[in-house]
Amino acid sequence: MKSESASYKDAGVDITAGYRAVELMKAHVARTAVPGVVEGIGGFGGLFAPQLQGMKEPVLVSGTDGVGTKLKLAFLLNRHDTVGIDCVAMCVNDVICCGAAPMFFLDYIACGRNVPEVIADIVAGVAEGCVQAGCALIGGETAEHPGMMPEDEYDLAGFTVGVVDRERIIDRETTRPGDVLIALPSSGVHSNGFSLVRKAFRIGEGGENRRFAELDKPLWETLLTPTKIYVKPVLALLREIQPRGISHITGGGFYENIPRCLPEGCAAKIEKAAIRTPAIFGLIAKEGKVPERDMFNTYNMGVGMTITVAAADADRALALLREGGEPDAYVLGEIVAGEKGVILC
Repeated sequence: MKSESASYKDAGVDITAGYRAVELMKAHVARTAVPGVVEGIGGFGGLFAPQLQGMKEPVLVSGTDGVGTKLKLAFLLNRHDTVGIDCVAMCVNDVICCGAAPMFFLDYIACGRNVPEVIADIVAGVAEGCVQAGCALIGGETAEHPGMMPEDEYDLAGFTVGVVDRERIIDRETTRPGDVLIALPSSGVHSNGFSLVRKAFRIGEGGENRRFAELDKPLWETLLTPTKIYVKPVLALLREIQPRGISHITGGGFYENIPRCLPEGCAAKIEKAAIRTPAIFGLIAKEGKVPERDMFNTYNMGVGMTITVAAADADRALALLREGGEPDAYVLGEIVAGEKGVILC
């Protein structure tokens, strides 16, 4: 018997729309298949058989996150095919900081009204993020919540599980003064600080359509640029070099995230002139009258990830990152003795 409920639909939940959304997303999900996927979506759980050959003591590493108020821009522009990349990036970029390769990903979409084409666009982005990260999309959930949020809005979150051999877990306690800090450039604002972005540019009041001479594309397009996924270049590095520390620069910027990979007694010394900062950050500071200290404590400022390596490994590390797909990696600073934190000079 066909599954449908007129009564539930009258209450605001159309379960048949959910079935159509699943059909539309199947082709996107199929793109993410990697060794280990046991069966396709549609069951009560995602099945995955991890490839653990060669590991002495596998350790699972999990990470979860969402996209935050960047979604407001997607709603405003009716562009839903990139925020899924952001969702994956925020999760997989975290677990790689432990040295773990992400194996699979699941998403969760809560919406005011299930519009199958919109849900399919969101999942297309999630699938693209999984392809970029080399992990499988093995399941998820779409929940229609009438009355909980406007019909044309949704929230998006997800989580990933990765694996690393215990002896290869990144250990910040190995960091020493004299180590080198390498920067992996960001693609822009990524997925943090958008409440301040929206205030600075008056997003929703027409500000999103402004053009600035400093930008090579409209403001809305610059801001909607997806978060960069660093998994593949970092894995290329990890195959040959053991870093001392890796930090994903998200909310909290330099001051919160870089110290997370530092031991007591070590500080990261960075010359501001060395930072390759895209124009969008200068515009946020100018339009929002945001002090420099707050900018570095909110945004990535052009640095999406930092990697600490021994000075003797720095040149090789840069070469491996470039060969692995991060051609613009560069030396950002150095580790010095001092109170744990960041020294910008």
